[in-house]
Amino acid sequence: MLELRSIPPHPLVAASILSADFGRIAEECRDVLARGADILHVDVMDGHFVPNLTMGADMVKGLRRHFPDTYLDVHLMVERPDLFLDMFAQAGADNFSFHLEVSQPARSDGVSPRQLIQRIHSLGMDAGMVINPPTAPDGLEPFLPDLDMVLMMSVHPGRSGQKFIGDVLAKATWLKQRIGPATRLEIDGGINLDTAPLAAAAGCDVLVTASALFGAGDRTAVIRGLHAAR
Repeated sequence: MLELRSIPPHPLVAASILSADFGRIAEECRDVLARGADILHVDVMDGHFVPNLTMGADMVKGLRRHFPDTYLDVHLMVERPDLFLDMFAQAGADNFSFHLEVSQPARSDGVSPRQLIQRIHSLGMDAGMVINPPTAPDGLEPFLPDLDMVLMMSVHPGRSGQKFIGDVLAKATWLKQRIGPATRLEIDGGINLDTAPLAAAAGCDVLVTASALFGAGDRTAVIRGLHAAR
């Protein structure tokens, strides 16, 4: 099993199964893992925080059954991430990331980030927080020492295949200067062989790739190229 808090020798490739063929999901995941992907990334959407519905805890449970030694990175694009903690922990998630935008003080009725991070850790999962492209990163600063992962969206969340938003790279540099060596900086959205070097140069060491990987004719070449991004 991947140890997230260990500094990786190269950018980690997180294969976002949102772009996989859902009718062949186990086969698709087995293929990209065999070709060198480090992580399976699971995007959970509730149809409220983002205008789409995707997979839930049962998907994670199935992935854990088929891939007992694979790191499962769960990104919650939901209004109330606190309501899903227990079910994803029981399903076998390794990381549970929630959005700053649904948290206090950005939303008065939102979750308390500190309390949620503590609960995530108490359930045996790594804890991550996420910001969307328009969101300033300074709202994350009070929580950075307690986070295992910081995820920066480089597209507007909700669907795969969008164009990379390059303006977010300045936020990546800002965050990299403020997180410790045991905290991973993840980027998600429009990551491919052209944009990965830009993200890696800004300090991102976990690269989420979706359509660029699952839609590629040569998936091995894509993974090797992402691993080599500098």
